[in-house]
Amino acid sequence: MTVTPYQEKVYTLLMQIPPGRIATYKSLSHALNSSPRAVGGALRNNPFAPEVPCHRVIAATGFIGGFKGSWETAPSGINQSKKRALLKKEGVLFDEKGWLLDRGKLWDKFKV
Repeated sequence: MTVTPYQEKVYTLLMQIPPGRIATYKSLSHALNSSPRAVGGALRNNPFAPEVPCHRVIAATGFIGGFKGSWETAPSGINQSKKRALLKKEGVLFDEKGWLLDRGKLWDKFKV
């Protein structure tokens, strides 16, 4: 699969997020001088997951957000459950409604 130059930039930044930490679509877009939606589009098409850890990106509000192209519980909640499981393995926890429990896990020290 081919990736665009923009996707390559996004995936390069994803590799900087340490295990056990999470970034937001907003913080990634700020580092790239882009938009959160553009970041989401690049993550939706990440052919290198989970090695390129798109699961470590959540909404700026602290909501777990989308995964594999679906937001919240669409279509069946399975994608969000997979994202939650991957993050739980890394020590990043959410409440039953999908809200981040420890905002100290947020990370935004991207080197562009």
